Amino acid sequence: MALIDTHTHLESFVRRGQLAEILARAETAGVATLITIGTSTDDWALYRDLAAAHPAQIAFTAGLHPCSVDAGWAAQAAQLEAYWSGTSGDPRPVALGECGLDRFHLPKDDAAAAARIFAWQQEAFAAQLALAKRLAAPVVVHSRGAFAECVALIDASGVDWTRVVFHCFTEGAAEIGELNRRGGVGSFTGILTYKTAENIRAAAKAQGLSRFMLETDAPYLTPMPHRGKPNEVAYVRHTAEFAAREVFGVGFEELAQTSTENARRFFGL
Repeated sequence: MALIDTHTHLESFVRRGQLAEILARAETAGVATLITIGTSTDDWALYRDLAAAHPAQIAFTAGLHPCSVDAGWAAQAAQLEAYWSGTSGDPRPVALGECGLDRFHLPKDDAAAAARIFAWQQEAFAAQLALAKRLAAPVVVHSRGAFAECVALIDASGVDWTRVVFHCFTEGAAEIGELNRRGGVGSFTGILTYKTAENIRAAAKAQGLSRFMLETDAPYLTPMPHRGKPNEVAYVRHTAEFAAREVFGVGFEELAQTSTENARRFFGL
């Protein structure tokens, strides 16, 4: 059974002329489909064009990442809806995102600036949630140091929680319980394979294989045994093999089949 990398960023590979080899290694590793995740106006059109050029292998999303939010966020967000129009036969995004909140990258030495930027993030996230509701689109959430605030904004938005995924889930079992109780899910990166990630493995197990989805977040968060090197789509297989063996105690084929079916259903692939 082929795997799906539900969250990767291809821009750096394209800029370095490495896309062909990245896609070839992914295919060799048994990764049938990847979803390249939009973060700002800098990459949305690129990813749409990649999805058009590789329709059997690449899908894409469009969204404004919280670390791309500044005083001019509204002008970028206003361009999002056009990507769902499907004009000229262009492929449409399979989800809106990634969008959300990020406290980790706020200024550490300027509390006023941090508060101002975080307020912009909240406004931008709320606006994208409203758009996702109008489009009936799945939502890919980035949450770092702001889990409760993300949940509260989604609750307030009226977005269908069954169409919400918190990517790169790094909270614990209690937090994933909050998502699952509402109908949402978390997806898991190579962090799952790290020795110190007991809480993340506990969260994955608490959510269960029936809701499990895989991602690389490449070129970041490389799984073992390649930690310390740039991540790539093919390495999602390492996370899958580890999760099958160490988290769920099932065979690789069962985990691959279940996670792939979950991804296809969630993203409409």
